Amino acid sequence: MSSLQSSIEHLVAQRDLDRQQARKVFGEFREQLTQGKIRAAEKMDGKWKVNVWVKQGILLGFRLGELSNMGNDACLSFVDKDTFPLRRFAVGDGVRVVPGGSSIRVGAYVAPGVICMPPMFINVGAYVDEGTMVDSHALVGSCAQIGKRVHLSAAAQVGGVLEPINAAPVIIEDDVLVGGNCGIFEGTLVRARAVLGAGTILTRSTPLYDLVRGDIYRATKDVPLDVPENAVVVPGSRAVTQAKGIEWKLSLYTPVIVKYRDEKTDAGVELEEWLR
Repeated sequence: MSSLQSSIEHLVAQRDLDRQQARKVFGEFREQLTQGKIRAAEKMDGKWKVNVWVKQGILLGFRLGELSNMGNDACLSFVDKDTFPLRRFAVGDGVRVVPGGSSIRVGAYVAPGVICMPPMFINVGAYVDEGTMVDSHALVGSCAQIGKRVHLSAAAQVGGVLEPINAAPVIIEDDVLVGGNCGIFEGTLVRARAVLGAGTILTRSTPLYDLVRGDIYRATKDVPLDVPENAVVVPGSRAVTQAKGIEWKLSLYTPVIVKYRDEKTDAGVELEEWLR
């Protein structure tokens, strides 16, 4: 256990804090979070592990924070906790933040090569890896983990999670294409090179039907919905079965795997490298 981890856990357990000392520890924690040296979840031995203490540290920041005026009063002003101000980038960071109203909080890691198209938002605790594009009106929620070369298309929503404290965040692995108006929530894990067609919604309560393999993937109490590697998922529907002798003739939304990536799919989703 690192000294920073033990310090955070010690502070979280206290009711009466030495606020000056606690803010000093939190400042170090937030800086490491911003630099990507610590993260809310990480892959170890092929499996994703939630770092509960990191989420505890973020919640500690809200506990310690005080409301403060932020931004430029003459143009845009905001009121938020002073422990999580707006993050500012320099050319040396290698991140493109295109003008137009995007916001990224301090405490979010954004790697070199990331492109942010306006307006979009990246929340505290999120991890966005190299070469990813976050398109306009897209949301990367608190503690969401986004891999390398991911494309979050316009209006894609990647849900955040801080509570319950041990819950897994949404995780999107490398080279995933998330289509426009997709919603990925409640700790869903999207494996590498998957493709989510426009309008696909993934949650813990919605089963995923695999037409290729004949399987049905469901989340359980302890395991989130897991989208297989290379899966191509589109919105679909399933019939409502008869209940109490009534034939409803209705259907419910469900995501459906219609194929797995091949050369044709790769050509269809290939991103223009000149954009980067």
